[in-house]
Amino acid sequence: MRIPLVTVVVPYFEDPHGLDLVLTALELQDHPSLEVVVADDGSRVEPQPGPRPYPVRVVSQPDRGFRAAAARNLGAAAGRGSLFCFLDADTVPEPGYVSAVVRAVAGGADLVVGRRRHADLASTTPGELRAWFATGVPAAREFPEPAWLVEAYERTDDLRAAGDDAYRFVISAVLSVTRELFEEVSGFEEAFTAYGGEDWEFAHRCWVAGAGFVHARDAVAWHDGPDFAGRTDEAQARSSRNLEGLTLARFVPDPAARGEGLIWSHPDVVVTLEDRGREPADVVASVRSLLRGSDAGVWLVSGEAADLLDDPRVHRGRPPWDVLRRCRFRVDLDVPVLLSGSTLRDLADVAPARVGEHLVVRRSRDLARGEGAEVLDVPGVTAAEAVDSDLQRTWGREDHRRPRPHTSLRTPFVPSDTPSSRP
Repeated sequence: MRIPLVTVVVPYFEDPHGLDLVLTALELQDHPSLEVVVADDGSRVEPQPGPRPYPVRVVSQPDRGFRAAAARNLGAAAGRGSLFCFLDADTVPEPGYVSAVVRAVAGGADLVVGRRRHADLASTTPGELRAWFATGVPAAREFPEPAWLVEAYERTDDLRAAGDDAYRFVISAVLSVTRELFEEVSGFEEAFTAYGGEDWEFAHRCWVAGAGFVHARDAVAWHDGPDFAGRTDEAQARSSRNLEGLTLARFVPDPAARGEGLIWSHPDVVVTLEDRGREPADVVASVRSLLRGSDAGVWLVSGEAADLLDDPRVHRGRPPWDVLRRCRFRVDLDVPVLLSGSTLRDLADVAPARVGEHLVVRRSRDLARGEGAEVLDVPGVTAAEAVDSDLQRTWGREDHRRPRPHTSLRTPFVPSDTPSSRP
């Protein structure tokens, strides 16, 4: 078996003590083929790795605020390995860390999450770290692991049985990914410019692309300090979560990430509708039916009816790659259709689902993996052209059915020439 070259990417910002511990720990790895790239996020003083028994280089980007996602991309671009191990500069791997990751990848994983433990390493010296790993006697005070992560890994068989929420259990401080997958999804989203969220967004795209996830319990690394929740008060934690959540909502269409009721540029369900030569009223009626009650976007291939609609969820042409790589569900239609009784969101919940002979809702992940799952037949679709759409009559009838305010809440209209309107 060919031994893979592993590139360890360490994003860094003004923490020489932490970096020294990480680089020392990498000297103790038992994987024989290793290189390290320190990706500096604009430190005032460039990091000095010193002489190490493995190749190590420093790449830097200007200081434009917190840009860990961009730093990771910068480091990966400088690496030569077939596998990227991302380790934060305050997260120290045990000697078997890299080998455990390599074993997980050899076992079929494309993305591996290590086990992040917590200890007070602020005063730990490189010599004490070596003694700790040689004897197994901790040189620092331990903090508890986050219970929610422990429970999630237990529940999902270490992510092997995870569902669409798998991305929420990926931590960039102990994240490894094959070069092939990293390049396929184009790395980290650099729009994240505050702490947190870029790992979940990255993992979501990897999941949609069909990647196999594994949590490697034997890939252990020690974070300096407690979990984030233990490092901040509740007000700070809530503010940080909100900022992270708002950025995540832009890019991750999972309802758990964005809720309901708002329109986003990256919809959960992407519909491609061949509208060329179709009656515009049929197309409009179909689009309205498809969008009802769902986080969806519709792309009209010819765009002949697009100018008749101002809805920002309706687009010309075919869906761009940036949208397709994030949506969880895909629908391709050769004719305009009308749904009855179900929404696209309802159908997505049971996908893959076939409705009539024209509409099939499929999971993007299944398509990426080439999986031909059994399609569940669901009733409730009609070709729009069979209905003979008359929009004004349809919308007028709906207006008549709409509940009206109680008359006592209205001021009655009294013509000005009646006696009751005079003093």
